[in-house]
Amino acid sequence: MTPLPYRYAGAGVAFYAVVITFVLLELRLRLRSGLNRSGARSDRGSIVVVWASVAGGMLAGFLIATDVRSAAIDTPRWPLFVAGMAVMVAGIVIRQWSVAMLGGYFTTDVRVHPGQAVVDSGPYRWVRHPSYAGLLITMLGLGLALGNWAGLAVLVVVPTAGLVFRIRVEERALLEGIGEPYRRFAATRAHLVPGVW
Repeated sequence: MTPLPYRYAGAGVAFYAVVITFVLLELRLRLRSGLNRSGARSDRGSIVVVWASVAGGMLAGFLIATDVRSAAIDTPRWPLFVAGMAVMVAGIVIRQWSVAMLGGYFTTDVRVHPGQAVVDSGPYRWVRHPSYAGLLITMLGLGLALGNWAGLAVLVVVPTAGLVFRIRVEERALLEGIGEPYRRFAATRAHLVPGVW
């Protein structure tokens, strides 16, 4: 079955409006981060891994949803599409909220700023890396909106692999740079999914 955004103009307009908004907001975050160069860079190439896994996962997800029609999700298509769109928007909101809570500490590469404090309010009350959780929620919604099991799997698994690597690099830098306050914060919160990891 052809994904609804490829088949119906209304679904396509809504779908691509959200996808383009997501991409533009990500570019805005990258530009904003470029202005914040204080602190020691401890990225270890993780930014490249994240961008490649997200872009690669999205590209592969779109292609698979088009070409592997045998993996189409057989549930009612329109409710699934609407649910996917809602999940995408929720993921975008969570990511932007997380970045806003970090304020001047946010960078797209891994940096620990002099005197950096642990942010534990907003979405950081529940998980250590809510901006990454928001990104994965966005990918989940994208896969649901495309209505393809194989595309959904790629859209979630490939970016997750990149983010797990990034989280390991970032947490090492935060523990070295902030120390005990971050250790106490990390001891009370999951990485991405409460009660799971």
